Amino acid sequence: MVEKKRTAEEISQELLEQEINKEIVVDRRTEREKESERDAAQKLASWVPKTKLGKEVKEKKIKNIDEILDAKKKILEEQVVDSLIHVQSDLLFIGQSKGKFGGGKRRAWKQTQRKTKEGNVATFATLAVVGDENGHVGIGVGRAKETLPARDKSIRQAKLAIIKVTRACASFDCACNEKHSIPYKITGKSGSVRVTLIPAPQGTGLVVAGEMKKILKLAGIKDVYSRTFGTKGTTMNLARATIDALKKTNKEIKQ
Repeated sequence: MVEKKRTAEEISQELLEQEINKEIVVDRRTEREKESERDAAQKLASWVPKTKLGKEVKEKKIKNIDEILDAKKKILEEQVVDSLIHVQSDLLFIGQSKGKFGGGKRRAWKQTQRKTKEGNVATFATLAVVGDENGHVGIGVGRAKETLPARDKSIRQAKLAIIKVTRACASFDCACNEKHSIPYKITGKSGSVRVTLIPAPQGTGLVVAGEMKKILKLAGIKDVYSRTFGTKGTTMNLARATIDALKKTNKEIKQ
């Protein structure tokens, strides 16, 4: 009986230690997030704009990013986007790790090599998507000799290519007034890939491919059906076709 009590006590102590460790990990994550937010705020505070649009944003003459996108002004500084909306980012899986018989797992880094007299020169490419989950999204490609600079370049290009997405409730069996889907059926194309997005009722979710979910989620779309045609394994063309479809949500319907 004494041994059973000891083992029970040991188990309880282990559980307490695990809970304490979990709390420490959560605290560390929150501290890292706070540090990243502080760094971003410091960069914006020390930002010296070089373009006319950047100066207007810095002087707070422009307070809404829709004013820039509706006027079709070209964004040349990523700080313009950072100062107007809260941007979140994610990476799409465009590469594949090495495995037996070519069966490696998908990854965010696409590696290519150039043959030279000195040997093989490796280059990494990545595809990033940014958005505020409130009707703004963009994608960008970055290439560099290392992974982290490629990621930073792709995020910067995605911010410069951000677009506005019109959301609505347009499904025939949904009568809510929330902006959870797209206004009408739209089709986007890139290369051999065609993507058709169809409005869905509330609660349906994103019935789309895994990489398309990242784009639609950051765009603020919660419910949608989809149909895809062509070589869907090419993630770059799939992402570009999705963005091409989302651009068409801003067009007015001719009656």
